[in-house]
Amino acid sequence: LKQYPNLKCVASMGAGVDFIMADPDISEKYIITRVVDPMLANDMSEFVIACIFSHLKNLHFYSQQECHKNWERKEYLRKKEVTIGIMGLGELGSTLANDLNHLGFKVQGWANSNKETIHTFVGKDELTNFLSSTSILVCLLPLTEETRNILNRELFSKLPKNAYVINVARGGHLVETDLLDMVNNGHLSGASLDVFSKEPLPQDHPFWGHPKIQITPHIASISSPSSVVPQILENYHRLTKGKQLKNEVSVSKGY
Repeated sequence: LKQYPNLKCVASMGAGVDFIMADPDISEKYIITRVVDPMLANDMSEFVIACIFSHLKNLHFYSQQECHKNWERKEYLRKKEVTIGIMGLGELGSTLANDLNHLGFKVQGWANSNKETIHTFVGKDELTNFLSSTSILVCLLPLTEETRNILNRELFSKLPKNAYVINVARGGHLVETDLLDMVNNGHLSGASLDVFSKEPLPQDHPFWGHPKIQITPHIASISSPSSVVPQILENYHRLTKGKQLKNEVSVSKGY
């Protein structure tokens, strides 16, 4: 960004800003904005709910069976038997929590501050209690220095045996080798992953074809130009008039 001395604002085309924060010359002198889009939040919620039901009803297992013309039944779970734990209760996480509540799921969250609409575990001191009572873990955290590699062996070990992991945030949250080990040793029942440390996922990556890991190519929630462009235009006009911009993010916090 230092190549642009007259730069006044950097606008992310999506909800995430970690790729902007990765610039070593980033500073508070830049105004950074992100998109807050009900369409993005709804798309993400629908995708995660699809992953949850796929896990409950073993749809990934049956999809693999179909390829081999196998006929085997497997015991399924019911929504009353699981507790969904959401890491990150921003716009995306809060929308998901609300939708899951309407569907009759037991939902709890983990965040830096308490949220009135959902049972919230706050901060590092309450992370262990949050994990110990979560059977399906959904990561929707922003990617910051504090959250990078947070999905690791230590965290997974605090989840109940046979817990399931869904990561739709950023690939940098996950230590991929730790997830593989915890799935292969039977502590975790599996995972649904939409984001990866390297994208596209390398052809020789062990996630490909793993019977307990469902992968998708970073498509959980895609920005729509018809929704994004008006927000950026509005902020441009606000900037030219010296007004406060909408959806600014904190450089120091990283979100």
